[in-house]
Amino acid sequence: MRMSRQEFLRWPNKAITLLGMSGVGKTTLANSLPKNDWFHFSGDYRIGTRYLDEPILDNIKRKAMQVDFLRDLLRSDSIYIASNVSVHNLAPISSFLGKLGREDLGGLALEEFKRRQRLHREAEIAAMKDVPGFIAKSREIYGYDHFINDAGGSLCELDEPEVEEALAAHTLIVYLRPDPALERELVKRAIRTPKPMYYQEGFLDDSIARYLEETGLSGPEEIEPDAFVRWVFPALLDHRRPRYEAMAARWGYTIEAARIGEVSSEADFLALIGEALDEVS
Repeated sequence: MRMSRQEFLRWPNKAITLLGMSGVGKTTLANSLPKNDWFHFSGDYRIGTRYLDEPILDNIKRKAMQVDFLRDLLRSDSIYIASNVSVHNLAPISSFLGKLGREDLGGLALEEFKRRQRLHREAEIAAMKDVPGFIAKSREIYGYDHFINDAGGSLCELDEPEVEEALAAHTLIVYLRPDPALERELVKRAIRTPKPMYYQEGFLDDSIARYLEETGLSGPEEIEPDAFVRWVFPALLDHRRPRYEAMAARWGYTIEAARIGEVSSEADFLALIGEALDEVS
């Protein structure tokens, strides 16, 4: 969606999609807005509570059944298991995605890892297709004036034109671009705490081949899961950067992520977006 600053400021029911890597500040920015006026739609929350809820629970139950004490209680229906996904706690989704590599270190075999990656992609596509409907529901049912879509960091890798077109038709797309300092910090975080990630399948295949060649390992089953995540993350940044920039150039606008620290109110947020609109017009 394209518009001028004045058109944006006069827009009575604003709807915005925040685009960027996990960790650049999308959720922080969304949380700076008045909760009474802005409906906060989290793509990851929707994925975990609607589209991957059953696979997440099945994965947890499968682990629990390996413990004698818990297995007996589950089989007798004496206990039940539920995941507690929230906007601020996405650990159940991460636990399902998992990491590639040695099973004795908690890794997944390549076939199973790819299966879960594909399920996540399908879930993210479905969640983003839900955005137009939630924009309507947020106003008609819940009475919110405005809507913000806190999209997942892998949105740029879906290669699903229908999703991009739907978001562009119903929301103002804003890319939060990290500067080199923030990118270095994101890499440090990934090294310090390697987390499960979604990888586009072609990128994953190429990365595995390069990693095996560099390490001399004979196959994915020998990969140390955390070591691979640490190694691949800088390449993932490089892979996603032009994709984010292309989406912003085609459909929306760009804001430097370093400026998020300037936002402490709704007025600050609207002014920052207004500046981005002026730069393009």
